[in-house]
Amino acid sequence: MAPNMALTSPLFLLFLLPSLQAFSNETSLSIGDLTIEKMILQACSNIENQASCISNIHNELESTSDLNPTSILTATIKATLKEAKDAIQMITKFNTLSVSYREQLAIEDCKELLDFSVSELAWSLTEMKKIRAGDKNVHYEGNLKTWLSAALSNQDTCLEGFEGTDRHLENFIKGSLEQVNQLIANVLALYTQLHSLPFKPPRNITSNHPFTNLENSSESEDMDLPNWITDGDQELLNASPLRMHVDAIVALDGTGNYQTITEAISEAPSYSNRRYIIYVKKGVYRENIDMKRKKTNIMLVGDGIGETVVTGNRNFMQGWTTFRTATVAVSGKGFIARDMTFRNTAKPENHQAVALRVDSDQSAFFRCSMESHQDTLYAHSLRQFYRECDIYGTIDFIFGNGAAFVQNCKIFTRVPLPLQKVTITAQGRKNPHQSTGFVIQDSYILASQPTYLGRPWKQFSRTVFINTYMNALVQPRGWLEWYGDFALGTLWYGEYKNYGPGASLSNRIKWPGYHIINDVSTATFFTVDRFIDGRSWLPATGIKFTAGLSN
Repeated sequence: MAPNMALTSPLFLLFLLPSLQAFSNETSLSIGDLTIEKMILQACSNIENQASCISNIHNELESTSDLNPTSILTATIKATLKEAKDAIQMITKFNTLSVSYREQLAIEDCKELLDFSVSELAWSLTEMKKIRAGDKNVHYEGNLKTWLSAALSNQDTCLEGFEGTDRHLENFIKGSLEQVNQLIANVLALYTQLHSLPFKPPRNITSNHPFTNLENSSESEDMDLPNWITDGDQELLNASPLRMHVDAIVALDGTGNYQTITEAISEAPSYSNRRYIIYVKKGVYRENIDMKRKKTNIMLVGDGIGETVVTGNRNFMQGWTTFRTATVAVSGKGFIARDMTFRNTAKPENHQAVALRVDSDQSAFFRCSMESHQDTLYAHSLRQFYRECDIYGTIDFIFGNGAAFVQNCKIFTRVPLPLQKVTITAQGRKNPHQSTGFVIQDSYILASQPTYLGRPWKQFSRTVFINTYMNALVQPRGWLEWYGDFALGTLWYGEYKNYGPGASLSNRIKWPGYHIINDVSTATFFTVDRFIDGRSWLPATGIKFTAGLSN
């Protein structure tokens, strides 16, 4: 590699397209302090092999006649996509070095999670092409930040899978992931700085607003729906399973097409452009379901909470990674579940035991129950909506780094192990540019044990409670540290118009990152309409939702 003296000097840029400097000089294109040259350097900042990175972007730009912010972002995403694919090949080679079942699972997790990142980068690339083509129906302000945010988190989950091992393989794999992580972080930072020119900056956001550098979804009236959601979906949530058209029936007694949910999902069409409805008759289904990315537009309809139950008992102490403990895991876009129970029966002493893991973008859960102890609901990534659901647990039982919205739900606590403290949320936002976070609105915290609202799993953890009832067992200080003063100044926790004996703000913690929200404009950022771009996709699911603040 060439000495670093060339990496930031104007001489180093001479190997780029000849038109690059000419274009910049001719148009004086700049956004704030950014020029085309600075954008390319920023896209490759903190990369170990910076020369290779810049060369890759240069190669992607060779066929581009119009140099502008979108072309630079597009080229950078293409280069990042290539790095992610290369990392999958590199990690595959470590299979032969694994010496334990947990290590083997962790490597498989890494390959699947990197594949998630490849998908999310590919979606982002397609979105950029639509933007460059002038497609006005693209919901880019939500989509790009959502997909890039998810792609940035997957590699962390990969490394977390090595918890409980001697970490020697983790150290090798970490090196393979660092460049991918940094490239995605650079793209995300560039996108945020530019506000995606030629895209519009968010409305009603001033330069001194606390969310100026965060995701600010447009309040567009455009109600066009994603092409994987069909027009008839709004009728599905109101109809009895016996009166709706279903594509498959699962029944334990043999009266359906299948006796297991796994079989029904396996034979469902892949990459479906229409809703595929599977009716699961009442019964207790003892199976672990893993619905892959290719299974899009699946809808599971049960006979009610406690009537149609999917149950398993995988847990960390058995040697599973947390990612693999899920009784039900869904990854295909546009998943909907109605009137189902997802349960993990592992005891508290078995530690992590996920009932439901969600990596499905624009997924929705209506009248469902998620039941476990530690780590019940793994809102791992992407946009998720929960309405009129029940969620049970003890430690960090709503966790992950998705953009998850919990509305009109009941949150129940269970008895933890001795000396454990009950915490409802552990949100895992690792980068200030990620559009992720948890919002709990118009819900009910029905604690049976002394309970805290959450603790910061990662540096920029973000969780807000809005208009939610809190009973007397919600502790006066409200929130709990992860350890020491970690993230207390970088997290963003907020409360707005909550009520009940546990909602008093007089003795809440005084962390720099904690906010008592008093103004409507800040609270409005944390609504279905703004936070998960709900108006662009939730109407088609048929699920009731409140788009804004309820009062």
